[in-house]
Amino acid sequence: MSTSPEIFFLPTGGEQRLCVFHAPSEAFSGKPLSRVLYLHPFAEEMNKSRRMAALACRALADAGHAVLQIDLRGCGDSSADFCEASWDDWRADVRLGLDWLDDHVPQAPVWLWGLRAGCLLAAADWGRPLNYLFWQPITSGKLALQQFLRLKLAAAMASGSGKGLMDQLKSELAAGRPVEVAGYRLGASLALGLEAAQLAPSGTAGHVAWLELSTREDAALSPVSESAIAAWRNAGWRVITEIVSGPSFWATSEIELAPMLIPVTVQALS
Repeated sequence: MSTSPEIFFLPTGGEQRLCVFHAPSEAFSGKPLSRVLYLHPFAEEMNKSRRMAALACRALADAGHAVLQIDLRGCGDSSADFCEASWDDWRADVRLGLDWLDDHVPQAPVWLWGLRAGCLLAAADWGRPLNYLFWQPITSGKLALQQFLRLKLAAAMASGSGKGLMDQLKSELAAGRPVEVAGYRLGASLALGLEAAQLAPSGTAGHVAWLELSTREDAALSPVSESAIAAWRNAGWRVITEIVSGPSFWATSEIELAPMLIPVTVQALS
């Protein structure tokens, strides 16, 4: 079994990022199977998915992987407010996490593991060979931003005041002003960076594990997912895909789990 996770603050530029490190089980302490950096989803989805992510981290550690979780700038217990964070800040945090793994874990293959919008953040050329674990990936940052802004639109429509609101929100962001959505103050820099992000292949081709959830027995990958997967394969990436039975735990009103996703994840990285 793995040891208890190590919780610490990683200093950066006069600030700090909360990190949780799950060391591999003792049988792999000298040579882990891989190093994994987890990138959480956007806004409230991060909180809804914490339990599921923690369980998966422990399972991966038990299976011999070294896993680092990091709260991005403005999120969780890391420095700054959410409205102060930018997409570039979050990219810098990815590099911070990768550097920490380089310094503290013996050489082993690297996996960037994203959930939802975390996949958009992961998908970039980091100047090094690595692999990707995508949980329910969003393929378009523009779509991710629209989905988030619709949370405010839905609340406004329920009170009869939603007319023209989406255009108003986009105008405020385009003018560099923050907007309030579902209890989060979203800054223009983060919004515009997210909007421009695409789940597109870049860098040295490696492995991609593309895992989606559905409660339908006849579930199939969407045409959007199929198109994105084809682009990765055409770029030389070795992509495996699987649809796992389970709820959309990042979006449920109460904390829910998708337990079948965990062994599939462990197998995908084996």
